[in-house]
Amino acid sequence: MASQIDRLLAEHTAGCIPEEPHSISSSAPSLTYSESADDELDIEDPRQPEPRRRRASTRLIAQSPADVQRITGETTTQLVTRCCGGGCCFSQGGRKSDIQYEPIEFPDNDAYRSLNLKIDGVPATLNNITELPEQTVYIQPLRRPSNVPSPTGSAASVGIDVSSGVDDIEKQISQLGLEALDTTIEPPSFVQPHPPHHVFAARIHNTRELTGRGAEKRTFHFDLDVTNYPEGEDVDFKVGGAIGVSAPNEASMVDEIMDLLLVPRFLRDKPVLLRTTKGRWPTVWGEDKARELVTTRRALLTWCSDIQSYPPTKPLLRVLAEHATDNNERKLLLFLCAGEGQGVFCDFRTGPHVTLAQLLHAFPSSKPPLELLLSILQPVMPRFYSLSNDPHESYEQKDGKQHRLIEIAVTVHETSDWRTGQRAGVGSGFFQRQALKFLEAQKKGETVDLYIPMFKGLMANPLAKQFVSDGPMLLIGAGVGIAPFRGFVQRRLKTANCANKVWVLQGIRDSLVDELYSGEWGVHEDEVKRVVQSRRGEGRYVQEEVKEQADLVWYIINSVDGRVFVCGSTRGMGEGVEEALVNVAMDKGNLDREEAKQFWQLKKDVGQYIAETW
Repeated sequence: MASQIDRLLAEHTAGCIPEEPHSISSSAPSLTYSESADDELDIEDPRQPEPRRRRASTRLIAQSPADVQRITGETTTQLVTRCCGGGCCFSQGGRKSDIQYEPIEFPDNDAYRSLNLKIDGVPATLNNITELPEQTVYIQPLRRPSNVPSPTGSAASVGIDVSSGVDDIEKQISQLGLEALDTTIEPPSFVQPHPPHHVFAARIHNTRELTGRGAEKRTFHFDLDVTNYPEGEDVDFKVGGAIGVSAPNEASMVDEIMDLLLVPRFLRDKPVLLRTTKGRWPTVWGEDKARELVTTRRALLTWCSDIQSYPPTKPLLRVLAEHATDNNERKLLLFLCAGEGQGVFCDFRTGPHVTLAQLLHAFPSSKPPLELLLSILQPVMPRFYSLSNDPHESYEQKDGKQHRLIEIAVTVHETSDWRTGQRAGVGSGFFQRQALKFLEAQKKGETVDLYIPMFKGLMANPLAKQFVSDGPMLLIGAGVGIAPFRGFVQRRLKTANCANKVWVLQGIRDSLVDELYSGEWGVHEDEVKRVVQSRRGEGRYVQEEVKEQADLVWYIINSVDGRVFVCGSTRGMGEGVEEALVNVAMDKGNLDREEAKQFWQLKKDVGQYIAETW
């Protein structure tokens, strides 16, 4: 083993840039020489190619938790938390002879039909109906009192000193108003992302689409101008770091919900007093406490509550039932909240996620107060995006000024939608809308100012924390997971030497349409990066190439300061690469499976194996 490592060390330090091997067994260009490659080529008959291996089994057998995860893509823990817990998985369904059912008319609209509720009857008597959730949010109008208010009046609720005179009270109330922020481009200041960091509206300096026409998923690149980012937050942008983005709900969806709830248009942007009795909302990481602040209904629904990302809950359905004026709609909603409807509810909530607007369209007679809905909706959580450049070296001259830029790549996540077929996620959808507006203006020769509300908290993520300037490095990624590695390579190639080489394995579907950042990695890109395509040629996945590059993997992970980074989706790619690395350790280290897993765990503990997957 020592001689083999010595040979590999000599071979990989012969020059400052990795050399092309002369013999390979992989269908993709090899990154390193393999002793087994020559033997395989000697005995293989090129006239009799090996039959292509099947990629999917016709049988799915679950005999263990590992099998469950393989089949469903979830661990048993995840599956249990997703299950409603009502035991409906064991029920046979259909009407029961000992239960009296009453006739019911189902809502006759496309939104209801799109829910695909499997209801063939509603029992006359329902049991174990979910109780109405506690209201924790109250919206009150702001009024200037004409005389001294009582201790229970609105002035007292805002913290106004009611023992003062009328003039003093009016002066205090006159100071209550909206803060000087443009909430069309950034959230109110009370949407605290992560103390002590604050949201900054970064102007889009440039954007472009990285994927070509016909790509399965669209990916956009953004150059964000952070020249004027506030000083004094003690965290600089780092190679491999990430930024948080407070993405808003789409404006048209916000207006649609307020239309469905019959909120008058003249009230939507009018200042109101918001009172909460407990919890963190409308902040994200704030303290659990009661709050009183001035805002607008539009700001709350745009920046604070998620209206599309989560499956329906029983508290939400219970609120809709309570305010449904149509008797049939009320019965259906109560049935979903009752023990008798547990099986239907389980199928409903584990299926495709539905938006709040879809539910309001499906049950049009239900128009609960906005403040009650805000009490039970999940908050809009920030999205995080890895930097795709070396932020210390990215500057551009424009308008006679030097602008500091950070770069990110965003892949648009889409899910099914009842009206349009597909809809984008909260974060990626926001980025796509901004990119398309920018590109349309650019096409017309116009200048447009568009912004991304971002913050630079939580920069000590694994990729940034473990990036060091010394030691060989192998970067394994697929899809947009390759983006942060571009910054790694940019930094490494600036100070390239024989001891800190870098290699990249990039998994993609089709290099013609979705190879990200092709030609933008540095002057030696073709010597440090290998692309593995799953939809063209023989069709290979990046995890298969990891096994082909076993010698390189083993050399790097056993070198002084050697590091292996993995970035991408957990399902498929992340799990596949992890399994491939275990196989490499078993083969090259002569370890059994448990020893190989322990080997990589130890490497992870000391910061030599870093996996950032989602």
